[in-house]
Amino acid sequence: MSDRKYFGTDGIRGRVGEAPITPEFMLHLGWAAGQAFKRDGQRNSVLIGKDTRLSGYMFESALEAGLAAAGVDVKLLGPMPTPAIAYLTRTFRASAGIVISASHNPHHDNGIKFFSAAGTKLDDALEAEIERWLDQPIRVCESSELGKASRIDDAPGRYVEFCKSTVPNEFTLEGMTIVLDCAHGATYHVAPKVFRELGAKVHVIGADPDGLNINLNVGSTHLEALKEAVAARKADLGIAFDGDGDRVLMVDRDGSEIDGDELLYIIASQRQSAGTLKGGVVGTLMTNLGVELALRDRDIPFERAKVGDRYVMERLVERGWVLGGEGSGHLVIRDCTTTGDGIVSALQVLLAVWRSGQTMAELRQGMTKLPQTMINVRVVQRFDPLARQDIRDAVAAAEKQLGTAGRVLLRASGTEPLIRVMAEGRDAAVIRRVAADLAAVVEASKA
Repeated sequence: MSDRKYFGTDGIRGRVGEAPITPEFMLHLGWAAGQAFKRDGQRNSVLIGKDTRLSGYMFESALEAGLAAAGVDVKLLGPMPTPAIAYLTRTFRASAGIVISASHNPHHDNGIKFFSAAGTKLDDALEAEIERWLDQPIRVCESSELGKASRIDDAPGRYVEFCKSTVPNEFTLEGMTIVLDCAHGATYHVAPKVFRELGAKVHVIGADPDGLNINLNVGSTHLEALKEAVAARKADLGIAFDGDGDRVLMVDRDGSEIDGDELLYIIASQRQSAGTLKGGVVGTLMTNLGVELALRDRDIPFERAKVGDRYVMERLVERGWVLGGEGSGHLVIRDCTTTGDGIVSALQVLLAVWRSGQTMAELRQGMTKLPQTMINVRVVQRFDPLARQDIRDAVAAAEKQLGTAGRVLLRASGTEPLIRVMAEGRDAAVIRRVAADLAAVVEASKA
């Protein structure tokens, strides 16, 4: 994707008011997307949803105007989780879905994610087509062909029912006390309903969005508040979503954190025991080596894709498998939905617990995470770190030092101006030193 001007690993993202995250660009982007998504001989429509950022109102209006200028109808969903837009795009037979969100980032960032008519992330070719239209000036269609806008008022209820439909009718959370952390984001009005209607006693934090507090000391990137709430409520577990609801992490009753790698292992191992696991598991280049080793011990095939749930999905489709994900909590469960969905993923974990009759702690025992150190080196402009000889030499030396007992990975972030430096292995002290040495080389090279 190095030839892209705007698209990163997960859409387009940046700081509000700085190119490309400006109203002018969003107007042009709406028009360009409308041109790319339009199909002759039919009335085309695009759904727009957003998280709870204040800037979402501004960008929603700009995208709506651009799409209308291209002759595409717009259906507005308001604040809704990212995976809800994917689901509703399918159910409304829309040409595409657009999400205004910067996921786990703070309020001063925002971005755009796209879904195809099938509810999947766009492939590289369609993103490239949108960028080609962005190079063209806006040409407004004939007045009689302009797009119309309308609002879908029952979107939250539709999505709540969809989430519940991904577990069996006999499944129940009766007797469980759960704390939900909605990150003051897009799940604040739907997640509590899902878990309460399935029988759980639910306590909620991070469910008072004001446009500026999204992800602020809450959510899947800040688990401290959830840990405190689980302890105070003597809850069975805590569930944390990110700002747009496509990620989930958990906290066990003893306060231990359960990341996406462990959640993936819990679902895979329980499905294998029940004889319902279809094929193997797809992780990413960042998936902890402990997952790979634990799955190998259970004779479950494992493959790595590029970072990003879209690439996990692509590999799953290629292999005909259904289960994949990332340590960040992006889980893809293809027999339930078409993209990463925090609520649906949490339900699949709880379903594994319910079916197995075991606790979360017991289900996690088969996997031991290896020490992993990640250092983010901020740069003025992203670059391929392995294109530079001094960095390649440092990586080769690190790999020789670690041998078969570890690995290193350097990559440019797809969403931020960062070079991510990761080292992983059995000796935590060695791993920290290797990561720090590599980060220093990248820091010196960026100038």
